Amino acid sequence: MTTIKDSVHDHIEVEGVAAALLDTESMQRLRHIKQLGTVQLVYPSANHTRFEHSLGVYHLADRALSHLGIEGVRAERLRAAALLHDVGHGPYSHNVERVTHRHTGKYHDDVHELLADGEVGDALRAHDLEPARVADLVAGKGTYGQLISGELDVDRMDYLVRDAHHTGVPYGTIDHERLIRELTFVDGELVLAEGNVQTAESLLLARALMNPTVYQHHVARISKAMLRRGAERLLDRTRITPTQLRRMDDHDLLVALRTTPETESIGHRLRTRELYKRAVWAELDAVPERVLDADYDDVCDLEAAVADRAGLPAEQVVVDVPPRPSMTESTSRVMVSGEMRRLGKQSPLVSALRTAQKHQWRLGVYVPEGETDAVGRAAVETLGLDIEGPPVSDVRPGVPATLDEFTGPGP
Repeated sequence: MTTIKDSVHDHIEVEGVAAALLDTESMQRLRHIKQLGTVQLVYPSANHTRFEHSLGVYHLADRALSHLGIEGVRAERLRAAALLHDVGHGPYSHNVERVTHRHTGKYHDDVHELLADGEVGDALRAHDLEPARVADLVAGKGTYGQLISGELDVDRMDYLVRDAHHTGVPYGTIDHERLIRELTFVDGELVLAEGNVQTAESLLLARALMNPTVYQHHVARISKAMLRRGAERLLDRTRITPTQLRRMDDHDLLVALRTTPETESIGHRLRTRELYKRAVWAELDAVPERVLDADYDDVCDLEAAVADRAGLPAEQVVVDVPPRPSMTESTSRVMVSGEMRRLGKQSPLVSALRTAQKHQWRLGVYVPEGETDAVGRAAVETLGLDIEGPPVSDVRPGVPATLDEFTGPGP
């Protein structure tokens, strides 16, 4: 057994198959992938990695298994899945996942190939565990897969607390000990036991508060968009393959960006934090449906059109269209008066948080500093944004334009 000191959970005891997996190359690679990607450019202390998060998820899964009375091979399979749940992540965590998925059709939880071969596969089979069944659990399949990937999973319980701890914000604090203690299975569904509506709401609220302040902070959004642009150019203009990109760590990708002529400028900007600025920051209701539903090729065309209207090279304009607001946590299940109910149907808080989430949503258009005025006007016209307000040059620094800062001073 190995005991590891953790900044969030204190001491974590690792044994069995997890101890055998700990020093495999796939697990050690996670030491070099930041949990929050470019959020470090906003919160300098957010340097925690996917490795320590994976240990935390393993620890919480182990506690949940003890509470639920799950033992034997099934428990070992779940412990392995908890520890390995992030080995499919590419560099900078979720930041370039959209790029690699477009080329490979795989998200970070598609890990069947990664678990089947090499040290990981050998370690699993040595403990009489079938890699394919562990990979299914990582993807959240089956009854017990809900513990690893679902609305009440231990992954979410760890990252909310860990991200709040390392960024220093007070919003992600949840009572994960109570959450685990109140977990139970009813008719094959993972639910919170009777009397825990507020416990479920706390998880929902923590995520809702962390989203605008940490995960969707505009500086993190801008740097993530720049990172994606650089990754796309590496695939389009070099011999780096999508599979190779997916298996890079953070250092590999930054070096590739800095040493490739076609991406050298972006690599330098990310390294020195010379980030693009906001030319447009538009609310959901101001954006036409055709823009909201634009796919990758459509967005590229929009960027080229905005750049052409503003008289800039297309590569200097980034149009960032986030997915429509969603709240998967609202589908978590709680027992109320002996009935299993979805939180969204039981809690009046869900409606308020959905409204807040809609109001927090923003479309962004980012450009090098000094080009925000021209690109802001060009983007409003080209994208057909329903924004009324004074020209950019008439908006005083720090004073929002109509519809909440359609342009602004940037990061």
